[in-house]
Amino acid sequence: MRRVLSWVFNAPKQLHPKWLAAHPLRTKSPSFMTCTSSFQGDGVRNGTQSKKSLLSDPQLFDAQFDELLTELTDRDFQDPGLTDALSRLRQARACFDWLLHDCIIDRSSRIMVYNVPGGKRNRGLSVIGTLRELLPPAEVTQDAVQRALLVGWCIEMLQAFFLMADDIMDGSQTRRGQPCWYKKEEIGLDAINDSLLVEGSIYRILRRHCRDQPYYVHLLELFNETTFQTELGQTLDLMTAPPGQIDLSRFTMERYKTIVKYKTAFYSFYLPVASAMYMAGIKSEEEHNNAKHILLEMGEFFQIQDDYLDCYGDPAVTGKIGTDIQDNKCSWLVVKALEVMTPKQRSELEACYGRSDEASVAKVKALFNTLQMQSLYHKYEEESYQRLQKLIAAHAQNLPHSIFLNFAKKIYKRNK
Repeated sequence: MRRVLSWVFNAPKQLHPKWLAAHPLRTKSPSFMTCTSSFQGDGVRNGTQSKKSLLSDPQLFDAQFDELLTELTDRDFQDPGLTDALSRLRQARACFDWLLHDCIIDRSSRIMVYNVPGGKRNRGLSVIGTLRELLPPAEVTQDAVQRALLVGWCIEMLQAFFLMADDIMDGSQTRRGQPCWYKKEEIGLDAINDSLLVEGSIYRILRRHCRDQPYYVHLLELFNETTFQTELGQTLDLMTAPPGQIDLSRFTMERYKTIVKYKTAFYSFYLPVASAMYMAGIKSEEEHNNAKHILLEMGEFFQIQDDYLDCYGDPAVTGKIGTDIQDNKCSWLVVKALEVMTPKQRSELEACYGRSDEASVAKVKALFNTLQMQSLYHKYEEESYQRLQKLIAAHAQNLPHSIFLNFAKKIYKRNK
């Protein structure tokens, strides 16, 4: 596949006046995370014109994965003794067209292609989208775009690492509409090492492409810190609901919010935006804290949606079969239900929650319906969205509001 790294700046954006005062930017940029080229012909490339048809950021992002895969598996280690290991890390190149076409991936799919690119790519695309909002078009060079795409894929790889391990710990069956990696017959618990291979690949990509950049150390520290924060969140999650030990007294809203903050919000929301901020030269601790304040709240909103969809979502749309009830998960639904139920209802919940038989699961869902959990969720969703708007107005004083508003729009009322 050809690497096509050209782009267009064809949609106006609104920047906060204080940001414009501090940074006299030109005000043309593609739409955040979903920019498309609607015309054929020339486009901007380092101030010159390209005669090739232009690609949207998502198309550029997909195209970059092929190059990343080649780099990791064909151009890195040259030791012939590693041929089998590197073959496991990749998949036959012919199947890569699945990224741009709706082909079915062959059963021989290997680690990277099976686990990394199958999601919505919101985290990865947020890096290039945010960078375009922060820099004037003249500074968004071809090299800057390529590095942003690669850092975005590093975040997608980090996500894959977390999910591969999480699926094993949770005993999950499906992920993104296909069997979890460890559930494939020839994989099993080898998936633990496979997940570590994916994580290790992140730092090879960062070193190769960003080592000579002034933000390299910031990215290394950010990825390391975010990984540790996420692992702390996973630890709390496992401790709160250990296998075979059902104790609903541990399910408090305070504990729930701490789990969500560390397990989801840091890597899903703060990491992509903070990466782009460092790449744009924004190192101010104050600005990063302002962004973090908004993005962590957004991450909590996102996880509560996930918990709701685990119970009420359509598996054909979400790509996974919800098992939070069977897995004794400290989810928003059960924590909120515990706040509003009667002692009798609590006894019924304690008798059924965390059991895997269909009758117990059905009773828990019936209890949720009695407590009108769907209505309580929709009320929360609306209140949370309004709260996010206020946080953006209060804390994004020197950053483009569009960074956060577009994030909010993408997750509000989502169904997967």
